[in-house]
Amino acid sequence: MSSLPVIAHTDPSALTRKDFVPSAEVKWCPGCVDYSILNQVQKLLPTLGIPRENFAFVSGIGCSSRFPFYMETFGLHTIHGRAPAIATGLKLARPDLDVWVVTGDGDSLAIGGNHFMHALRRNVGLKVLLFNNRIYGLTKGQYSPTSELGKVTKSAPLGSIDYPVDPVTLALGAGATFIARAMGNDGPQLYDVLARAARHNATAPTEIYTNCVIFNDGAFDQYTENKAEAQLRMVHGQPLRFGKDGDKGIAIDQHGRPIVVPGDAPNVLVHDEQSDVLAFLLARLSPPEFPQSFGVLRAVERDSYEALAHAQIAAAKAKRKADLQALLGSGETWEVR
Repeated sequence: MSSLPVIAHTDPSALTRKDFVPSAEVKWCPGCVDYSILNQVQKLLPTLGIPRENFAFVSGIGCSSRFPFYMETFGLHTIHGRAPAIATGLKLARPDLDVWVVTGDGDSLAIGGNHFMHALRRNVGLKVLLFNNRIYGLTKGQYSPTSELGKVTKSAPLGSIDYPVDPVTLALGAGATFIARAMGNDGPQLYDVLARAARHNATAPTEIYTNCVIFNDGAFDQYTENKAEAQLRMVHGQPLRFGKDGDKGIAIDQHGRPIVVPGDAPNVLVHDEQSDVLAFLLARLSPPEFPQSFGVLRAVERDSYEALAHAQIAAAKAKRKADLQALLGSGETWEVR
């Protein structure tokens, strides 16, 4: 019978990135964006003021799901698609823990779609890192739920006829209280977004574009080759501008449709993280007509699932009858002869 690893109690103020780097060798393909994501998370955690023994990483199956092995924290490598369900149980049992779910587009949006959606709906206090490489990398290149229409792969030699799932739009539909998107190879952008997610009080999914250098190389080149034109950086309370020196902006026409206008136009929209309508509009922008939105799309406060559950338990305990037999015999009873 194996025992849990021993992690000594730590002073949060004394933690550094090195405290979260294990001795285990990191084994992703050379050039994989997952290395960048790992680095940013290891840099972020010591800044949160949380003891190292209070972090837990939960993953499913896939390249991304090796993540718990590469963090010097508690962690669980679980079942394909079921990481949100297992993480929910952990957060309910130990609401004091800072629980992170690491998953991929195949893991969370195919077999795990139900668990992913309901974790968001329930508003469980989980930080969700959704690595989206638009392909099944671990199983050698089949098309995934986020692969584009017409994608030629080993499992679709004539091109996929599936329309792709948009994780951000799905999260909006499920009522997630925090939703963000970031480029995995853009360290500063990713760090800023994850810092926001880490401090959110409930479910905080972040879609992270992760280029698969082996089976889907170049999937996100359109967003990196000309960042100024292809990326719309959203900042709460700031105009939604892009292009060279912010010379273009996003506005709404008389029919309620998004349009591109000059950056100094008076009708340029201002980003509001509490507007569901604006969040949905920004989630659906895409090249070539529009830039892709990066940053925090939605951030609102609502009681977390575990807070509501423990409040309900406390209320039930306060009303509980001391006499067990009286409790068991209450209501309708039957005598079996």
